Amino acid sequence: MFDYLRSSYDLGEQFTNVILHTKDIEDGYGGTMTNYWIDPAGRLWVPHYRDTHTFEEIEKDDERYNDKMTFLNFEWIPTGKHGLYKPHEITKYIEIYPENWKGEWEQWPRLRLHFKCGILQDYEDVTGR
Repeated sequence: MFDYLRSSYDLGEQFTNVILHTKDIEDGYGGTMTNYWIDPAGRLWVPHYRDTHTFEEIEKDDERYNDKMTFLNFEWIPTGKHGLYKPHEITKYIEIYPENWKGEWEQWPRLRLHFKCGILQDYEDVTGR
């Protein structure tokens, strides 16, 4: 798996304002399909959805209950609250690459980003390494 990343920080034509992938943000998972964002100042952000939904279990006497899908008899109910982005204060190197690339995988454009306390410190092109 991987995570999605969008950058409003100028990382060059192939990496700015396009959908990017990375497997390096979350340790041990290789990505959780989370959507991250780098703002124009280089700060990394992550979405939080706390309290945006509640969980409702569907009981057998409810018309929505499905006998064939017993483990899926639940619904997520919106609370009306919206999610928000919070700073993601990691200190590490991550590698990113564009989601859509036409060409040989050996030439897939890749950048190595260095974050300190969630702020981009520098980056380098690691394509072909």
